[in-house]
Amino acid sequence: MSKQRNVPMIPAKAFELYDRYAHGFIDRRQFLTGLGRVAVGGMTAWALFNALKPDYARAQQVSFNDPDIQGSYREFDSPEGHGKGRGYLVQPRELSQRVGTVLVVHENRGLNPYIEDVARRLAKAGLIAFAPDALYPLGGYPGNDDDGRVLQQQLDAGKVVADFFAAARFLSALDGGNGKLGVVGFCFGGGMANRLAAELPELISAAVPFYGMAPDLETVADIRAAMLVQMAENDERINARWPAYEQALQQHKVRYQAFTYPGTQHGFHNDSTPRYHPEAAELAWSRTLGFFAEHLGG
Repeated sequence: MSKQRNVPMIPAKAFELYDRYAHGFIDRRQFLTGLGRVAVGGMTAWALFNALKPDYARAQQVSFNDPDIQGSYREFDSPEGHGKGRGYLVQPRELSQRVGTVLVVHENRGLNPYIEDVARRLAKAGLIAFAPDALYPLGGYPGNDDDGRVLQQQLDAGKVVADFFAAARFLSALDGGNGKLGVVGFCFGGGMANRLAAELPELISAAVPFYGMAPDLETVADIRAAMLVQMAENDERINARWPAYEQALQQHKVRYQAFTYPGTQHGFHNDSTPRYHPEAAELAWSRTLGFFAEHLGG
């Protein structure tokens, strides 16, 4: 269990600015200027900036050398994407039977330590998890989120989507899997989870988008997967599209559950940042594991 960071009081407006910065709507200079306007109580823009940055030492809930799991980096073919992809594969060390598989899709900054830990958490729970790195064609996650975000913006968006689709196919055929494939994603990855469910209905059995952009509503009719939609209360950019998405899910009789967690910010599950909300994150994760157990087995 991660502990909430001991950080100064951060104004709500600073979280809004961080969201805009993290998703490319404003640049670093505009972000710092905006922080300077909302800094209070002796805080400076730079102090707020540092407080908002991730601390990945806090994100490790399952050690990479945990005796119950085994991890490795695996390449996969992606002929319609960048040719080759690579990701972090983690599975239970002892498999007495075939188990469900879960694709883990990162935020818009590559395969960082938090997402790797999410993959380990799934393996610890008895599932096979695979977390691809969209930045592999550019050398992989560069070691910090700011550079990772810049690199991901440089990639061809269509090829990135094709790489994740190829990763899903790779995982669905992996030895040890029981033929049932789930996907969980966060932010950019949440949008990708929605899209995979809609555009690869023959593969995806269960999808859990965390604060992810809704898919093209015309594709919702194709969803066959069970959906568990996890949302933050203070997330206007994502939540604005939810009513229309929910209406489409209902119209096409898609099996879904949706939860909005009071008092939370976009990114509340990420335990490396001050947006982390321990109680909401733990509840959302317990629901995620229960959902996968129900729909994937294992």
